[in-house]
Amino acid sequence: MPKIAKTKKKVSKTKPKTVSKPKTVSKPKTVSKPKVTLADKSKEVFKAPIKISKNYIPKDNEKYMCEKHKVYFRMKLQDWKKELIKSNNEALYNGSMDDNSISADIVDQASSYTDKNVEMKAINRQIKLISEIDKALARIREDIYGYCLDTAEPIGLKRLMARPVAKYTIAAQEKHEKNEKVHADD
Repeated sequence: MPKIAKTKKKVSKTKPKTVSKPKTVSKPKTVSKPKVTLADKSKEVFKAPIKISKNYIPKDNEKYMCEKHKVYFRMKLQDWKKELIKSNNEALYNGSMDDNSISADIVDQASSYTDKNVEMKAINRQIKLISEIDKALARIREDIYGYCLDTAEPIGLKRLMARPVAKYTIAAQEKHEKNEKVHADD
């Protein structure tokens, strides 16, 4: 048998060449941070959530529109809004269930139509009131709640307790109502 010479293959110790993907150059994202002043930082440090009891009532001897007052009126407005939405939903649901317009008697049909019309007007008034509540909540966030939009004078706690969506002092409200009456007569 012929002898076969064993040859050793030379194994190179260099790493095999890899094909690299071309690098895509992306623009660095610039994120602008809001400018924070020293006053803002001090507010963050001392600002803790204010908690009030359910039977808390704003007092005249407290600073007008302090954090307690804002929390109180925010809670009052949010609860009022929830109640209105709930009653609107119930009225719409119950109104759709009571459909007497199929009745043969024309008087019953007219009565049913009138009842539904009155109910829909009430729902529309409540929807407008919900919109006013949202505006009042926005004024609380903007720290202008409790001050007249015309004169910037305090509206007063008693008036806000009676009408939390009030945006004018009594004098400014009367002026607005007079103007509306004058323009309505034109």
